[in-house]
Amino acid sequence: MADRHPTHIYQLLFSSNMKPPEYWGRASFAMSDVPQNWSSEATIPAPKASGYQARIAHELEAASVDPLPSSGRIDLFCSRQDTAMSDAKKGPLREFLASQIFVGSSGKILSHIGNMAQGFLRARRQKRAMTTISPKNTTHLDSVAVTAGDRRKPNLALVGTIAVIFLATANCKQTDPNEIGKKILHMPLRSKVSSLDPVRGGTSYSSLAQSVVYEALFEYDYLARPLRLIPRLLEAMPSVDPSKTIYEFTLKKGINFQDDPCFPNGKGREITSNDVFFSMKRMADRANSPKGWWIYNDRIVGFDEFRAKQDERPVGAPFNFDEPVEGFEIIDDYRFRIHLKQPFPQFTYILAMQYTAIVSREAVEYYKEEFDSHPVGTGPFRLVKWIRGSKLIFEKNPTFREEFYPSPPPSALGNVDPSLYQAAGKRIPFLDGIVMYVYEQDQPMWLKFRAKDLDYSQVPAEYFDSIYCPNGNLRSQLSADGIQNYNLELIDFIYRGFNMEDPIWGGFGNGKLLRQAVSLATDINEINDAFYNNTCVVYDGPIPPGLDGYKKGILSPYRGPQIDKAKALLVKAGYPNGKGLPPLVFETSRGGNSQEQGDMLARQLKAIGVELLPNYNSFPELDRKLKRKKAQFFSLAWGTDYPDAENNLALFYGPNEAPGSNNFNYKNPAYDALYEKIRTMDPSAERTAIYEKMRDMVIEDVPAYGSMARIRYYVWNSRLKNMFPEETWYGWHKYLDVEVEP
Repeated sequence: MADRHPTHIYQLLFSSNMKPPEYWGRASFAMSDVPQNWSSEATIPAPKASGYQARIAHELEAASVDPLPSSGRIDLFCSRQDTAMSDAKKGPLREFLASQIFVGSSGKILSHIGNMAQGFLRARRQKRAMTTISPKNTTHLDSVAVTAGDRRKPNLALVGTIAVIFLATANCKQTDPNEIGKKILHMPLRSKVSSLDPVRGGTSYSSLAQSVVYEALFEYDYLARPLRLIPRLLEAMPSVDPSKTIYEFTLKKGINFQDDPCFPNGKGREITSNDVFFSMKRMADRANSPKGWWIYNDRIVGFDEFRAKQDERPVGAPFNFDEPVEGFEIIDDYRFRIHLKQPFPQFTYILAMQYTAIVSREAVEYYKEEFDSHPVGTGPFRLVKWIRGSKLIFEKNPTFREEFYPSPPPSALGNVDPSLYQAAGKRIPFLDGIVMYVYEQDQPMWLKFRAKDLDYSQVPAEYFDSIYCPNGNLRSQLSADGIQNYNLELIDFIYRGFNMEDPIWGGFGNGKLLRQAVSLATDINEINDAFYNNTCVVYDGPIPPGLDGYKKGILSPYRGPQIDKAKALLVKAGYPNGKGLPPLVFETSRGGNSQEQGDMLARQLKAIGVELLPNYNSFPELDRKLKRKKAQFFSLAWGTDYPDAENNLALFYGPNEAPGSNNFNYKNPAYDALYEKIRTMDPSAERTAIYEKMRDMVIEDVPAYGSMARIRYYVWNSRLKNMFPEETWYGWHKYLDVEVEP
């Protein structure tokens, strides 16, 4: 028999004086220093009578690490839902408890946080409120037993006290001894990273992780609002010929790839024009499972033909990166031209996307299948360690070129806080390293932030009223703790989408009627109120606020809730009251309040007889299903890649079908013809009118519906400096600074 690794058991003992309504709950556990950032959950059994006890035990057996850490901090999170106090209008009533226990190397419990957080959050139609619980109705975390192997550890009695959730873990940061004296940024990722290869990433989380290592030709001015594109690896913006189809670029000299064993003597070399075209050609290699071919599709002279020729090569023959592409012209090591088939005003925008980051051929050929997890870029940081699903650790790239924090523009600063320019002219990066932690659940992320284990966080929707006053200001307890905030209006497209190739829900016949009925049954305003604190902009179609083609107001005749009209469409489609209609499988990502959102949508659709079966995935799992056309009905948020509605309209262009960006597999010849027209047009009233016509086609055919644009609420602790977040691009982390840990 193989040797067994040490096993840790974590137990929670609950007692309650609550009367026995329909009650259920979950207890979740996480240990901060366990590999894979371990966490798990258990269901609390419903009480048979008042004054009950329930014991939950969890075991963790280390599969790949020996020995398993026997000391550190255990974070305990609990939640419950009292369904007897829930209804369709008011939503569920939930209670959150939290505590932290510090365990020494001998297993002895050293200390714990004195206050546990307790409070009710009720989703209301008009507002969300937090109220405290009276002691006689409090569920207490009475004891915790920690065991390792067969050795029992002492119990610790914890008595719950009334406290608001955000006070639970303040001022409790533990510093890693390896970080003392260093500037290390600790930040969250709200989903797993699927790949560190730019052509394979395809998600905002992967792009964020890649952005500290890899660089594209362009970036955005960190402190400019509205967004302004600027050169990153280039001497200047490109020159463009009168036909607007030939772009000439000049690389900066002295930009080197980071030192890495893939290079002779481990010394990184200078990037050249060849690296730019090699990186672009990798998007044409289907063996890379590229996610972003759609940005090049039918744009560059000879590039589509190059891809087709490589697709036809004999089985087993290598991809020929040395095969020329007619539209790629090298002048010398630093100068090159790209020839477009026709004008494309957004071309420089796509060369700022993470898909187009520059990689080295040496690294790709050296690491082969493992290149995905061995990034070798020109950026300010380099990867030290990636524990998949848990965290990524980066250190400063010692060979990063001279680059400086931006200086104030000659014009007025506008809405930019002047304090953001205090570092003007200083060499970057200021940080010695970055640690990115993966949190698919919002609660542990928020508690880690309040423990000051994270330097910044996005505010989870369920905590909104405990963090912000009704007037939008931070609550006084947070301000007193030195927390600062920024509200970022996203160019955002949150939607529910259908696979147009599905035999029942797809097509333009009965499937269209079914999609319209589902849209009519969905109350987006209720979803916005319950899960986004009514802060999102609800709109119709794929064009979000702030872009040409957006129009305020109700544009869709299928904006719900209109139950009678929805039922009439089901009758017309041959499924009266949903009779004979198979369940609609809803694919969405897990984490946050996804399950609650799925439950609400299921309830809404049940009103017309449509059964919804939610299926919760990690983000990479969901992405794979979409790219393989395996998702029948799904929910997603598209962060617009650049400030032009053409980017959103491209999501419905037929040739961009999965595995491209058209996850809906929507193919409407009339729509495609209009897209092919606007893709060459400069901004104008004529182009905006076509944008609006295309928008209305999507509204009518309903490949997607229920659009919302979010406001992202960022908060950060006082040691973090220069924070001005943005989500159109992620390279801004190089400008951040933190105070050194004492």
